[in-house]
Amino acid sequence: MATRWGICGAGKISNDFTVAMKTLPPGNHKIVAVAARILQHAEEFARKHDIPKAYGSYAELAQDPDIDIIYLGILHTQHLRAGLLFLNAKRNVLCEKPFAMNSGEVKQLINAARENNVFLMEGIWSRCFPVHIEVCRLLSENTVGEVKMVKAYFGSPQLHIPRSVERELGGGALLDIGVYCLQFALMVYRGERPQSVHATGVLLETGVDESMVVVLKFSRNRMAICGFSIAVAMPNDATICGTKGTIRVPSPMWCPTHLVVNGQESQYPLPEPSMPLHFTNSTGLRYEAEEARQCLLKGLKESSRMSLGESSLLTEIMDEARRQVGVVFPQDEDSQ
Repeated sequence: MATRWGICGAGKISNDFTVAMKTLPPGNHKIVAVAARILQHAEEFARKHDIPKAYGSYAELAQDPDIDIIYLGILHTQHLRAGLLFLNAKRNVLCEKPFAMNSGEVKQLINAARENNVFLMEGIWSRCFPVHIEVCRLLSENTVGEVKMVKAYFGSPQLHIPRSVERELGGGALLDIGVYCLQFALMVYRGERPQSVHATGVLLETGVDESMVVVLKFSRNRMAICGFSIAVAMPNDATICGTKGTIRVPSPMWCPTHLVVNGQESQYPLPEPSMPLHFTNSTGLRYEAEEARQCLLKGLKESSRMSLGESSLLTEIMDEARRQVGVVFPQDEDSQ
């Protein structure tokens, strides 16, 4: 039986998620409804993607009995409110990254999921890509020995995009793209809590971070260096340095199709989209959709690819990095 999806939000990422779903077997996945705050937007989205039902409110989507799981594809400033709406309606949720604005909000979402006994996953799609799954396998087999250093960089000129620079829209490099670098380090070190977090960065006039460098120190003298910026382009790759060799994830490290292990390169091509996409390699969103489906089929309430505990830790690290650099959002005061 197909997993029946409801799409919350009719924006760019929801478009790409829907296009990516078309690359999966129709017998496994089916989008049955879409909701937007403006009914016309939902109806236009539904016509474009041949979705049977369109709603002009998230509440209507939450009450649709024909839905197995909700894809939350709206701006992260709204993740808490919409997420709680769906979770308290006992709906399974795949929430686009970043999970929420801070640790307080993430805890509320996780608590709601557990209280209502439903599935919840942060959509760090990188974790579900074949390249990252292969990286985890190589590390578990000690292919490059003990990892001593991880480096991850992501820079993309986005100063012209309002959601990237406005404080009220949850802007800044950290929450938008830095999250990919930090989650990569946590993936390599298997969700271990770092012993220390040191962050430095520069702010825009709006009060959000333009560029940031975060250094994480783990036990046994292991480290990670993460650099990211919305002002300039960067290598956008990641390197794992071990005592017996290196693993490199070339650009784009957050949605990779190549892997280099001790100088030997392997390719992991993505399926071609049937419709235009807004973001790089977006057909790779299919992997997190399939991961969510497999979890539901197994009766799991969270994914081992990106556990709720690791999502919580990731947000705590981002909170601390923001504190050190001086980025404060209105939601920080609300959650105290």
